[in-house]
Amino acid sequence: MKTDVPTAAALSASVLAVPPLARNADLTPNRAANMALIRHIEAGGVTTLLYGGNANFYNVGLYEYAGLLDMLADTAAPRTWVIPSVGPDFGKMMDQATILRKTSFPTAMVLPATNAATVAGTEGGLRRFADAFGKAIVVYLKAQEFLTPEAIGRLCADGVVAAIKYAVVREDPTQDPFLRRVVEAAGRTPIVSGIGERPAIVHLRDFGLAGFTSGSVCVAPRGSAQLLEAIKRQDWPAAERQRALYIPLEDCRDRLSPIRVLHEAVTLAGIADMGPILPLLSNLESEHHGPVKKAASELLAGDRPAGAS
Repeated sequence: MKTDVPTAAALSASVLAVPPLARNADLTPNRAANMALIRHIEAGGVTTLLYGGNANFYNVGLYEYAGLLDMLADTAAPRTWVIPSVGPDFGKMMDQATILRKTSFPTAMVLPATNAATVAGTEGGLRRFADAFGKAIVVYLKAQEFLTPEAIGRLCADGVVAAIKYAVVREDPTQDPFLRRVVEAAGRTPIVSGIGERPAIVHLRDFGLAGFTSGSVCVAPRGSAQLLEAIKRQDWPAAERQRALYIPLEDCRDRLSPIRVLHEAVTLAGIADMGPILPLLSNLESEHHGPVKKAASELLAGDRPAGAS
């Protein structure tokens, strides 16, 4: 695992994969399956792993947190960044800060709270966690009620924030005045698009964001990396062609459940057996496996190394 502090250049150097987490039947982490998925992602040229919602870190308990961090640090390649998550509640994130402070993880992402939170309380809580952790953090901005642009600007100015994962879903991503205000407050370089391939072109081209996160990259890492490269060289037709390959699986995720579909897609495509998903979530019902397997298998089949037939 790479332990350097992620810079703006690092955020734009690779797609940020957001993998699911493989577990055994007794819900303990499955080291072999997680390693198989990580190697698959790394083989496609992706060098940043962000373990958050898709890995169901919302429901990870302190009873396994330290061991889980050790497993992820040990299984990633030396050139790969691994970013774990904490929270979303304040008590849990502060308990996790005590564990994280003893590790070499360069940053951690705070999962967004969905209730019992105010903007002022969230800003204060993020400051306290970063201070307890001793490092700048990744803010997961999933709703515009979570933090105001002004609060984000203050956190960035004070060195609390290493990066921002912007994941506020819009019907038309080109129309997002809130994102424009966040960019004005924080600057473009620390912000990554956090909703996969669907809005990635718009977010990077029109708003100047540094990079993008992806769940489907776990199935087809090469194509997602090629999408990022096409965006960087401003080859918009090539970028649109690459993006289109991911839409069938993304449609399944949006229709059924982003987390549960991705968890099952990795298994159904034959990449690694993800096993049971940690409660309070549950595995995708079997009647939905057919379309998910078709979308994931076709996406994987087309994800060949450059120059391969």
